[in-house]
Amino acid sequence: MGYLKGVGRIYQQTVIDTYSSVAFAKVYDNKTPVTAADPLHDQVLPFFEEHDLEVLRVLTDRGPEYCGRDDRHPYQIFLGLNEIDHTRTKAKHPQTNGICEGFHQTCLHEFYQITFRKKIYRDLETLQADLHAFLAHYNNERTHQGKRCQGRTPLQTFLDAREVAWEKRLAGAAAENGPNMCSLEAAAPAAG
Repeated sequence: MGYLKGVGRIYQQTVIDTYSSVAFAKVYDNKTPVTAADPLHDQVLPFFEEHDLEVLRVLTDRGPEYCGRDDRHPYQIFLGLNEIDHTRTKAKHPQTNGICEGFHQTCLHEFYQITFRKKIYRDLETLQADLHAFLAHYNNERTHQGKRCQGRTPLQTFLDAREVAWEKRLAGAAAENGPNMCSLEAAAPAAG
């Protein structure tokens, strides 16, 4: 992802709701299974619980931080404990994880390239706070023109989808475990 004076190389873990484009991201100084699971634990699951929805599936690339034996790999164990299905992208086809790839480009152009010209970061906490502010703008204020959002913000799209999910839950016979919604993409941008 980049280099931070006093910290070294930094990595961003990204999670995006594939229906609404609501994005979550955290920066780290390493890429491990624990840092891969952290945004899910710290940001994503609390957000979905707050909206009374479940995360059913996550799509990741095939990086070692995401993939390993179900009974030994920390990321796989985390997903199992939270009853989240794990799908992996097709090998050597980054377009399979295209929503994350697109967000990484947006984040690079609209956040990192601008902020790194204006400010010198000496710690991850300060960078994370600024990234969090960017994500608040991205999710709550910045309208998206694509086929999913159609001129709405990602949060508006998410909230509209929540109602649809609840309608499906009420109409469906197998609704005992919450609305049948939410597929996420997770990825760490390639280091550069």
